[in-house]
Amino acid sequence: MLDAGLYIVATPIGNLGDISPRAVDVLQAADIIAAEDTRNAKKLFSLLGIPAKKNFIAYEDHSEQDKFQTIADLIENGNSVALISDAGSPLISDPGYKLVRECRQRQLKVTSLPGACAVICALQLSGLPTNRFMFAGFIPNKDKARIDLFTELKNINTTLVLYETALRIDKSLTALEAVMPQREISLIREISKIYEECISGPIANVRKKLQQNPIKGELVLVIAPPESPETNEPDISLLLAEEMKHSTLKESVKTIADKYHLKRNAVYEKALELKNKA
Repeated sequence: MLDAGLYIVATPIGNLGDISPRAVDVLQAADIIAAEDTRNAKKLFSLLGIPAKKNFIAYEDHSEQDKFQTIADLIENGNSVALISDAGSPLISDPGYKLVRECRQRQLKVTSLPGACAVICALQLSGLPTNRFMFAGFIPNKDKARIDLFTELKNINTTLVLYETALRIDKSLTALEAVMPQREISLIREISKIYEECISGPIANVRKKLQQNPIKGELVLVIAPPESPETNEPDISLLLAEEMKHSTLKESVKTIADKYHLKRNAVYEKALELKNKA
């Protein structure tokens, strides 16, 4: 029997054998399972041989605001709650921090059961520096937002780790190459599964490999730290082309010139070239 409290339980990324015996014990004993997707949670319980006759609560992005206080109330009333995500470690680009914070404020028990985490596995497989790193979450799915994110991250002197999907990876690498053209990257997919793969090299080379051999599934993108100092010049034409999809020529020139500390006249000439070609 578990003490009343919140148990943050890591589940397998792909290989079922990666779940710890302690995690299985907690999932078996917990009064309530708070899951990102209760259907996936029940499938996992079936694979693990755990009877699914439990109280499952959906706890995902759209329900977090309404549920975290309810779950804290359940714990305060003597229940043990196991929090799981669809795969890997909860709270890593998944909801949960509001629930943890609420439990802390009420002085309720909170504990974490270590386990699989795609961020850490990808770093280990990448062959890039691991002495310091930054996890930057999911890459946005809008063109301008991608450029803005990579621009923000460009001069951070550390290895960068991001999540992406195979369907959007070419667009993301195109944007990344425009902002950080000389970086080395690693793309890791199918972590812990039979077709686990790590594709590494300069961005242009990785893009070429993907165009020749398209891939599927969820990916982790690891980006090497900048050179010291970084001398790469961004691809102004590509940046302007993306900016001009959403803004006037004049506004685009001002935005790009200010963001990259460039001479406005030079950027304006490049913008005119693009407009005339169009």
